[in-house]
Amino acid sequence: MTAPRWPRPSRWPRPRGLRARLLTAFVLVTVLGAAASAWASANAASAALVTSHQQRITETVAAQVAATAPHVTYPPDQEALDRLEQAVGGRARVTFEESASAGAFDAGLVTDEIRAAVRHEDEVSAQRITLDGRSWLLVGTPVMLTAVDGTRSASGVEVYALRDLAGVENTIDGLALAAGTTAAAALPLSVLLALLAARGVLQPVRDLRDTAGRLASGDLDARSEPQGADELAELTVAVNEMAASLQESMATKERMRADARRFVADVSHELRTPLSTLAAVVEVLESSTDGMHGDARESAQMAISETHRLIRLVEDLMEVSRFDAGTARLHVEEVDVVDTVRTCLRLRGWEDRVELEAPERVVLRLDRRRLDLIVANLVGNALRHGAPPVRVAVRALPGGVRVTVTDAGPGLGAEVLPHVFDRFYKADRSRTRTPGSGLGLGIARENARLHGGDLTAADTGSNTGPGTRSGARFDLVLPDQEEES
Repeated sequence: MTAPRWPRPSRWPRPRGLRARLLTAFVLVTVLGAAASAWASANAASAALVTSHQQRITETVAAQVAATAPHVTYPPDQEALDRLEQAVGGRARVTFEESASAGAFDAGLVTDEIRAAVRHEDEVSAQRITLDGRSWLLVGTPVMLTAVDGTRSASGVEVYALRDLAGVENTIDGLALAAGTTAAAALPLSVLLALLAARGVLQPVRDLRDTAGRLASGDLDARSEPQGADELAELTVAVNEMAASLQESMATKERMRADARRFVADVSHELRTPLSTLAAVVEVLESSTDGMHGDARESAQMAISETHRLIRLVEDLMEVSRFDAGTARLHVEEVDVVDTVRTCLRLRGWEDRVELEAPERVVLRLDRRRLDLIVANLVGNALRHGAPPVRVAVRALPGGVRVTVTDAGPGLGAEVLPHVFDRFYKADRSRTRTPGSGLGLGIARENARLHGGDLTAADTGSNTGPGTRSGARFDLVLPDQEEES
């Protein structure tokens, strides 16, 4: 098994935030630009200074040799070589064949390159060398003889002179220091300019951020004022257009939702009277089915069942409309939760089918009717869609109560869990004639939240193989309500 490769941490810390990155980039570009410009100027000045100094030294040595050469006898003797050395001055070496002037410096300092230029090319040559950690300029020139007819020829006398370049190097060091000082002086100015530039760039970004935050918090009237005509202004206009489109879409959607809620409430209200009459007729019909036979009795029972289903659906729709309209209210009283749960099971004939685990008493201030409705929805759902055993557990909490309903059925599954409380949602779309309306669990959670509590759903375990069951679990948590003033 190959070990996972984790991303390596960055060796250099990176500036966080757009402002820090802008400042860093601007300062780096400005300082580096100033440093590069100053350094290039210093290098150009240094090169020009060195070239000028070398040329001046070379011309001086050549002029000194040219002025003294006519007074030297040829072939020169030792005295003539020494006199030519003195005429050149400084550290010099004059050679002729195997002879050399008395005060000559070390012959090893004369490189083959400059010696070849002097002997074979008959020209003045110069080369920089390092001696005792200092820079020197080595100048070599041949002594030329001029015939009567004006022709020139090499006399075989070679003159080499050493000239110190320390002064030039000091000047070059001064130029480098000036370049560094110039780059350092540009730092505070670059920081100031970077702050001004970042402020101009980031202010529209901050405005857009604030606008986006207001939109996210629900203020659909939030807008940003475009500034200028650059890309940020175009982005601001685009964000404003998006916000306007979103506001229009939300307003349209809200109108549609309001119309739908009003329609449901109106229809439910209008159905109450005919349904009440129909319920009375069904009760009479239900009491008369014993005397019916065959198809008549089956049809009557079907009509009774569907009428009860229609009545429950209308009641659920009216309850949903009250939640949507915000008119649902709690009627708080002291309630024994255990007794309420037990009564709920008894009235619906579920005592023999449901196991109850509860303490002796759990007394809280709740809405008894809504608690009964929640428990009835949860237990009815477990009995219809789960499998035995169905259990209801009541546990006292600090300042509240937990009611848990579990079954041993197939469970909810990952696809159903996110939608289990959605209105009109049914996990099995093929079972269109199930007794439930698809509103029960949603109404149960709305009632729980009306109490300031919550209702959650989960599977009790994971399927481990064919034939195994995980079961569904619903947890109802209700807090103790304050006394009504």
